[in-house]
Amino acid sequence: MERSAQRLGRALVVVVDDRVAQGEQEDNIGPLVTELLEEAGFIVDGTVAVAGETVDIRNALNTAVIGGVDVVITVGGTGVSPRDVTPDATAGVLDRPIPGIAEALRASGLAAGAVEAGVSRGLVGVSGSTLVVNLAGSRASIRDGMATLTPLVTHVIEQLSGLETA
Repeated sequence: MERSAQRLGRALVVVVDDRVAQGEQEDNIGPLVTELLEEAGFIVDGTVAVAGETVDIRNALNTAVIGGVDVVITVGGTGVSPRDVTPDATAGVLDRPIPGIAEALRASGLAAGAVEAGVSRGLVGVSGSTLVVNLAGSRASIRDGMATLTPLVTHVIEQLSGLETA
């Protein structure tokens, strides 16, 4: 039975934004990522907003991995400012990085004019049996990133679950 004919799996969205985490600003990025994941065939367990602190981000990622989601997408905190620590927190959680996907996200985003994607330090890799993806926080980066990511995520999830055929 082909997995993509049903659902791709479970997903969690982690929004890294100090103002959203503190309730000072409405989250308008989490719903966009959720919508794109659901359109791709994922069941989204929810959206979690965390401050741009390494410990908070790492805790959210570890919770997602322990919770058994197939993919966790972080949004925001991937740039070069001192508060952009999402890749640093992610590195401590990954068992195996997948640099090719991270490079594809940067290249496609930059080609589409999403400057934030082009300067993103975002990582992609596997923790346990969960794919972890860092996306830049702009709407353009998210839209382009999800379009690039969806077929790749399907392939990785199939490999991790042993459903891939030779």
